[in-house]
Amino acid sequence: MANSQSNDALAIKTFALIFLVCTPDLISGQIRYSIPEEMEQDAFVGNIARDLGLNVRQLSTRKFRLSDDGKQYMKVSLDNGILSIRERIDREHICGPVATCILPFEIIIENPSEMYRGEVEILDINDNSPSFADSTISLQMAESIAPGVRFPLESAQDPDVGINTVSAYTISSNEHFGLKMQTTEDGIKTAELLLERHLDREQQSSFQLVLTATDGGIPHRSGTVQILITVLDSNDNPPVFDHAIYRSSLTENAPKDTLVIKVRATDLDEGPNAEVTYSFSKLASARVREMFNLNPQTGEIRVETMLDFEETNSYSLDVQAVDNGYPVIAGHSKVLIKVIDVNDNAPEIKVTSVSTVIPEDFPPGTLISLINVFDQDSGENGQVHCQIPKSIPFQLETSSSNHYKLITSGVLDRETTAMYNIPILARDSGSPPLSTNKTIQISVSDVNDNAPRFGHMSYTVYVMENNAPGASVFAVTALDPDIDQNSYVSYAMITSMIEDLPASTFISVNSNNGDIYALRSFDYEQLKNFQIQVQARDAGDPPLSGTATLNVIILDQNDNPPVIVSPSAQSGSAAEAIVPQSAGQGYLVTKIIATDVDSGQNARLSYQALKATDPSLFSVELNSGEIRTARGILEQDAITQSLVILVKDNGQPSLSSTVTILLSILANVTERFSESSNLVRNSEYVSDLNLYLIIALGSTTLIFLVTIIFLIGIKRKQDRNIIEGYNSSVCCCRQEDSDYTYAGRPGPTEPLNYAGVGEIIPNAEPYHYTVCLSPESSKTDFLFLKPYISPLPQEQC
Repeated sequence: MANSQSNDALAIKTFALIFLVCTPDLISGQIRYSIPEEMEQDAFVGNIARDLGLNVRQLSTRKFRLSDDGKQYMKVSLDNGILSIRERIDREHICGPVATCILPFEIIIENPSEMYRGEVEILDINDNSPSFADSTISLQMAESIAPGVRFPLESAQDPDVGINTVSAYTISSNEHFGLKMQTTEDGIKTAELLLERHLDREQQSSFQLVLTATDGGIPHRSGTVQILITVLDSNDNPPVFDHAIYRSSLTENAPKDTLVIKVRATDLDEGPNAEVTYSFSKLASARVREMFNLNPQTGEIRVETMLDFEETNSYSLDVQAVDNGYPVIAGHSKVLIKVIDVNDNAPEIKVTSVSTVIPEDFPPGTLISLINVFDQDSGENGQVHCQIPKSIPFQLETSSSNHYKLITSGVLDRETTAMYNIPILARDSGSPPLSTNKTIQISVSDVNDNAPRFGHMSYTVYVMENNAPGASVFAVTALDPDIDQNSYVSYAMITSMIEDLPASTFISVNSNNGDIYALRSFDYEQLKNFQIQVQARDAGDPPLSGTATLNVIILDQNDNPPVIVSPSAQSGSAAEAIVPQSAGQGYLVTKIIATDVDSGQNARLSYQALKATDPSLFSVELNSGEIRTARGILEQDAITQSLVILVKDNGQPSLSSTVTILLSILANVTERFSESSNLVRNSEYVSDLNLYLIIALGSTTLIFLVTIIFLIGIKRKQDRNIIEGYNSSVCCCRQEDSDYTYAGRPGPTEPLNYAGVGEIIPNAEPYHYTVCLSPESSKTDFLFLKPYISPLPQEQC
């Protein structure tokens, strides 16, 4: 035994030289290497990069790595792709008595994602010597025992497998005993002590033999045990079992005290020497003694604890029947129990995540995770089917037996679903079936696939004119359903022109919050509305943008007073109008025409008489501005009347303007002239150009008329009143001066000065005119248009 242990180092080196250079086999899509156990750390296993045809320079960038399963005992180099030993491997510790010891591993590569499976077979080396449980085997033999009787001996235990386990037994040289070797159905070598010659207690009452167990490794290892034989007298027949081997089977879920089998042994002796007691022999392992109970009187073997097919699918029980003779004699038998599998293990799911966070623009078919499902049960109980819900954009793709790939099957949208909890259901084919659920959490990362979007495509903003420059007039907001920098929105105004000026001189946009500021004070009368476009742009790569139209409408403010267009006053003088004395009530004297550049109620004008020489003589239409006679003209009425007309708008506060009109009452102003004036002034709508033409024509006519009257006045001067009565054909002449008297009342000698009107109307220079009225019809004619000869003598003026 010591000699065997001294050769350990040599054996390891020998196996290392045999298996160090391994040839990879690509079987069923797998790489397979074979190495001996007990190799030193960093020992070479295989060149994965070369065997898979991978580019060594791309291993690091493609994240070439082992899965978690392979990292415990092996490692792989990113520099050259060589698989090596991470720590010393003890095959017996990893796999126990299993003949073939396999360490599976997976190689994962990204960009693009690839996966390769491999396995390393750990070959046994002869690093363990056979050993016996006890240092001594004690036997008692009656001298009457006939030669040929066999005595089972304790088997040696060797954790190695194959040829490295126990292969032979030898016994020290003697004259009475030999050794008989047998191989069980389990392939275990056993030894029995064979009595070859009769014993004679009187000659030799005891024997000391050495039993040596030797394995088949190179070099051989061995272990020994001493056999102490005591020779007794009498009881010379051992109990004999009905069967050398008993066979039975039961399901793994058999409850405690379930009967497995009943053994029976008989003894040809009589009396106490034939009374048999059953028990497990020393060959029975401690595990067997825990699992089963053997009744010493009846020989019934019952279940003691719950069986587990996945742990052990069969048991070998060494039983013995011992008589009550002296010395006792034992008979031996073996009970083989087969354990039947039941579906008592749910499938197990193992997930190797390639990506737990994926961008939402991942195309369909992208690898997400590797899934391995397995079931410890056997047969149909171990056949597992895996599935996920169909309502999610993922699917399982079978890569090999019980191995799946979780890939994308549809378009991902983070704005709709930012995280997926993918339930994986694994169900076996047992009856009833068992299942296991496991959830994979996948987060969807954002990509800039959404442009900022305004609440409306266009906005209408109302701004009061005369606004304060720099004040905020509106705010726009655009939302981006993306996150982080992809959702950070900045605002800008798209370049445009307003009234031939850049829009940036009118409006500015806060790039951070979308507030709109007016950079100048707007004037409704110059600019009533304009349009700009605001752009919202995110910070993604590449950036996306959206636009909205801003319609800015300037609201009118009552900041302009009415402007009186007609009648016009030139050079600060009052406007003049002529009224025939024959005018009756409601006669249209003139019409005030005024405009207001404001709009709406701010441009709605009203007219009223602010001051009048005789308030009872003339009235002003509130809405139209028409000045009409409120009654017929009397002789005692002053021939010159003054009206101060107030024109005001309907704004808040109201603005106003005034005009002073001097009305001259003449005796023979023809009605045709009045009708012509009325026709012009009654026009409902006068355009600006027409208005100017009318004013020019009226002014020219008025000057011409005044000149003619003045010339006539020089020729025919008269300072008496107008002739009385319309039936008389007498021509009356009247002289009017700037300083006149009427009905005994003196005329004004001071300039007209109306408080609040804003202007002083001076007296005109003295002038004279003569008007003749004709009794013919109701019409009046100027003398120079139609001469008239009165039969009465005219008074010289």
